[in-house]
Amino acid sequence: MNESTQQYMSRILGYQQGKKPLAILKATPAKLEKLVKKASSVKLKKRPESDKWSVGEILAHLADSELVMSFRFRLVLGSNGTAIQAFDQDIWAKFSNYAKLDPRESMKRFTALREANIRLLSSIPKEMWDNFGMHSERGKETVTRMAEMLAGHDINHVRQVEELVGGKRR
Repeated sequence: MNESTQQYMSRILGYQQGKKPLAILKATPAKLEKLVKKASSVKLKKRPESDKWSVGEILAHLADSELVMSFRFRLVLGSNGTAIQAFDQDIWAKFSNYAKLDPRESMKRFTALREANIRLLSSIPKEMWDNFGMHSERGKETVTRMAEMLAGHDINHVRQVEELVGGKRR
């Protein structure tokens, strides 16, 4: 079953509801690193089902998503009200060949990009959190909403990784 844009947004935002997005964003790399560290390379590359991503593919997706968000945050902060283009994660997974990438290298890339985004978000004035872009599928998104969506996205994928490596689900 494919989710509508609204269903996706509700689900993702629901994961982080009542929590501080920046705290989630800061904590995610360490949570993932702990899970990845204890898993074998075979386990990291094993798909749970033919149409579901492995841990390695999830990590590559997180790194690419972080790259996209790096650009979006900077775009919106520099040009309030600008257009934000959606991207198709499945197309990116295919042309980037996520299944062949080294999961630990994807983890390093994600962590480096996340650290840069945390530095940026931690340094902007409060009023800039209201800057917005017009997302091609979701409409108006403030920096605050983008951070909330990214935090919910983190929680969603951390849970998947926990299940795939046999860790406890929070």
